[in-house]
Amino acid sequence: MIEFIKEVEKKILENQDITFEEAVKLSTIDGQEALEQLFNSANKLREVFSGKEIDFCTIMNAKSGRCSEDCKFCAQSAHYKTEVEVYGLVSKEAAIKLAKENESEGVNRFSLVTSGRGINGSEFEKVLDIYEELNKEVKIDLCASLGIMEYEQFLKLKEKGITMYHHNLETSREYYDNICTTHSYDERIDTINAAKNAGLDICSGGIIGLGESFEDRIKLAFQLKELEVKSIPVNILNPIKGTPLENAKSLTQQEILKTIAIFRLINPEAFIRLAGGRNLIDEFGENCFNAGANATITGNYLTTSGNKISDDKKMISDLKLEVRKND
Repeated sequence: MIEFIKEVEKKILENQDITFEEAVKLSTIDGQEALEQLFNSANKLREVFSGKEIDFCTIMNAKSGRCSEDCKFCAQSAHYKTEVEVYGLVSKEAAIKLAKENESEGVNRFSLVTSGRGINGSEFEKVLDIYEELNKEVKIDLCASLGIMEYEQFLKLKEKGITMYHHNLETSREYYDNICTTHSYDERIDTINAAKNAGLDICSGGIIGLGESFEDRIKLAFQLKELEVKSIPVNILNPIKGTPLENAKSLTQQEILKTIAIFRLINPEAFIRLAGGRNLIDEFGENCFNAGANATITGNYLTTSGNKISDDKKMISDLKLEVRKND
């Protein structure tokens, strides 16, 4: 198996794509020596294609709760009884304050994230107003995560300074109906394509630990490659009491690292971004940065706590890596 991993590494370094069958074979690795070779190969590919820079982004839970959708993992869904805080769209002042704080700490990107199927009407106009002011007040890159949107809305977001849109696929097409029934997989892909057509880069990934198979993760990784996704957040399910997945079985550290590494092999030039659930990984995912990851959400997440920005900066420095400098 070690020789097979080396052959796959060499193939990718020669700018050839890994096949689905090769990725599935890699997912069966369980011996320690073979695993270490997989992680080393993923780390080498990360360094060759992306260098030593680690991209930091932060998010603001800009509208919380009362979501009409039934995503089985989500504390913000109105379908489930959770203890999530509920509030409407945050003020412009609050968004600017947090963005400036993050900029001062060296974060590369800032995003508003809103609950709900999507943002429309007067609420959308308020979001545009917030981003217009953010674009004036901070120099870091701006991202948005506002749910299912239309092409014309993306054009307006781009006009206000947004460069990237976040919209997760969550899992494979085959497993998706087990996770959400209130909107389709194709609606998610249509949203991503609309954002791309409007000239925005795409941030899209998924959640592992939903009960999916490893092949489902591989199918997701290949779908993201087909969509030419630039940033791929890998979330680890953090079971929330009151949701249908509150008793989901936890993933092993080995399985998390193996997933990160295989995502890197399938998408060698993308940002493989540690996202929600980092607190479930040993040392907030330190080993993941030696297994192919080269980006992270830092600070707090949507409904769970994350790692402090200062702690993440120290971790990256200790690993002899560098936080990406803002242009």
